Order: sequence, then C-alpha cells, then structure tokens
Amino acid sequence: MELMGIADEASPSIDGQIRATKELGWKWIEARFAEVDGFEKGPVHDIPDEAFDIMAAKLEDAGVGIYALGSTICNWAKTVDSPWDVTVGEIDRAIPRMQRLGTKFVRIMSFKPADDADQTPDIVFERLREVTQRFLDAGLQPVHENCMNHGGMSWQHGVELLEKVPGLKWVFDTANPIFNADRSKPQPWPKQDPWEYWQHVREHTAHIHIKDCVWVDEKDDADYTFPGEGDGRVRDILCDALSNGYDAGISIEPHMAVVFHDTNIEANENDMFNNYVEYGRRLEVLIEEVKSELSTE
Repeated sequence: MELMGIADEASPSIDGQIRATKELGWKWIEARFAEVDGFEKGPVHDIPDEAFDIMAAKLEDAGVGIYALGSTICNWAKTVDSPWDVTVGEIDRAIPRMQRLGTKFVRIMSFKPADDADQTPDIVFERLREVTQRFLDAGLQPVHENCMNHGGMSWQHGVELLEKVPGLKWVFDTANPIFNADRSKPQPWPKQDPWEYWQHVREHTAHIHIKDCVWVDEKDDADYTFPGEGDGRVRDILCDALSNGYDAGISIEPHMAVVFHDTNIEANENDMFNNYVEYGRRLEVLIEEVKSELSTE
C-alpha cells in the first residue's frame, strides 16, 4: 500500500508539494496542478514544456515520484458537447509526460451530465472507450473517479461504465457520494451512500481518494472533516479494503483548507500546508488502528 496526496492541496508550487510530501515521510504525489517559478499554475499535462522540465528535475532531485496523474480529461468542467480536440490534446500531452515520470495511473472522468439527466448517453461510452484505449496502448492505466460526472450519478451508472469500457479501472472517492445525487432513484433524488457505492465498485478499484465530509441541508453544501470524522464511512471502507487484500495507492484530498472546484474559497498557503500534513498524519493513525483491529479478529 502506498500513501500519497493530491499535493496541490498542500501548496500550488511544486516546491511546496515536495516539502509536504517529505514532511510526511512519503515518496509519492498524485499530481493534479502544479506551479513552478516563472510560470502560471496549471494542470500537469498542460503546463509549458519548460515548466514541466523544471518540475520533473525537482521531483528527481527530491526522490519524490508521481504515482498518479490527476488529469482534467473528461472532467466535470466538460460536457460531451465540449470540443473533442481539447481532450485529444490533453491525452497527447499526458502520455509522454507520464512515461517520462514513470507514472502508471491517470485519473479520468466521464463528462458533466445535464442537470436533469439520469441516463448515460452512448457517446460517453464511445469517448471513454477511445480515451481508455489510448492510455492502455501506451502501457498506462486509466482510473475513473466517481465524481460530478456520468459514472458518478450512482453506483449503477458506475458499474455500467465499467462494463461498457473494457480495461477501465476505478478510483473510489469516499466523500463524493455524500454530495452527489443518486440518479438511479426517482426524483427528488436523494444523496448517495458511500458504503453502498464502494461495495459495488471495490473489485474494480485500483486507487482510493480519502476525503470526508458531512452534508449540511441548511447551506446545501458539505462541510469537510478530517478522515473518519464525517459521513464518508472512511474507517469502514479502509477496513473492508485492507481485509480484502487492497495493496494499491491511497491519496488524501482534504478539501478543508481549499476546495479545488470552488473558486470562491481562498486559502492561506501556510494553512494549506499544515492542514495537509495533519490530514496525512491522521490518516496514518486511522490505518494503523484498522490494521490493529484486523489483526485481533
């Protein structure tokens, strides 16, 4: 089992991301966005070649690897009507950069659904098959995240995606079901159940995002918590995963000091760093508690 985090939640700069990783004693990052001196922050697959070269050199000097690429490919900012050449360009840039970094996994999604959608259009499966095959042909493994996308509309939609896109694996996010509607049910859609979703995709799961929160009806939004303190069933999911031999990657994605998709929230970088490190340490404690419980059963 390898511990890491989506390190742009510790710092926008690659220097800060490396520092947070080393502070935790970890050797991996799940790279999403990065910033190097002289260049604007951007997705790792989109930053200029010169910026990427600087980033790669810093990682090599620090002995920190990129376990997974948290790409923006087919994510919630795109619909099936978004220009396809944008996605093709992202893939074309991601593959050689992943190969250079020795990165095996790439997080992808399945486009933002229409507000009233409860079915996945065939074009989504067609596009995801193309994306998946491009990465598989390059010796890389795409993993789909249950998020604000077609595959995240319910566990049934997730399973359908896995069945119709050969070779695709899953990255399970423990908190995303809490704030996503279960579109397999009649309207008004209830929120999803993280444990129920996990049970149906765990055999396809090659990576896990640890995030936790509670849903607050009064503000129609989530309050994010440390792992195991919300409604994400983090302890139960970790226990189930480890008891079934899970030995792959686990990334922290705190969302406590900054929420990646909420542009209204600004965070002090020192607060981001400290929260990220504390989150990682609390996850380590939680995992050790789970292992101890399993060893006494």
